[in-house]
Amino acid sequence: MVANADVQSVQSVERALSLLDMLVDRGGSATITELTSASGLPMPTVHRLLQSMQHAGYVHKRPDRSYSLGAKNLLMAEVASHTLRSAVMPYLHELVDLTKETANAALLDGQSVVYIAQVPSAYSMRTFTEVGRRVDVHSTGVGKALMATLPAERVASILTVAGMPRRTPDTITDIDDFMDEVKRIQRRGWATDNGEQEIGSQCIAVAVPSSSFRAALSVSGPQVRMQAMDSSQIARQLMDAARRLVAELDA
Repeated sequence: MVANADVQSVQSVERALSLLDMLVDRGGSATITELTSASGLPMPTVHRLLQSMQHAGYVHKRPDRSYSLGAKNLLMAEVASHTLRSAVMPYLHELVDLTKETANAALLDGQSVVYIAQVPSAYSMRTFTEVGRRVDVHSTGVGKALMATLPAERVASILTVAGMPRRTPDTITDIDDFMDEVKRIQRRGWATDNGEQEIGSQCIAVAVPSSSFRAALSVSGPQVRMQAMDSSQIARQLMDAARRLVAELDA
């Protein structure tokens, strides 16, 4: 009987975490009908789990009867972001030493990407992005690398909600064109931003291969210098740093 109770307890935790993941994937809120349909669980089970998480502060029931992520998640996200920021800094310094260009780390947050860490290049002419800045997913290397890790329907949903504003003449503004770009990134393993966010800048980015968080690393600089370097070599250096970062965090 005790063993069976333990199994049921673990199953409940897994289901509750799955519902939280679904809320994240839907931009932070969803109705109980949407969660029931997405999870395949009976509605009474979903309702019971949501009530338990609401009581603990992990979800919040809104006036329209939908559910959103609760304040407890904000605290956890801040702690996790600080932990990741501290862990990633040595790898960013290493990438700057290897490439001589600026290295960045970013997280997917809803329908946008937020930069959490940066080590700038020593060049006086360099790219610079403020830590904490939010950017579009469709026009940045880190955004495109992260989109390539998601199901196609999730990518389409994000682009539909966030829009695809034209930042430069080279920005991809059509969903079908972006989906083609995502397929190229998936085949190649790394993404680029060739003056799509800011004219004259170029970025090479890879997604961090972790199942517990969605992050990306990138190297960016002026196009005139980046185009003179071997993009595939920079991508390999980014991939190696990303793999070692995950190994350290999961150890």
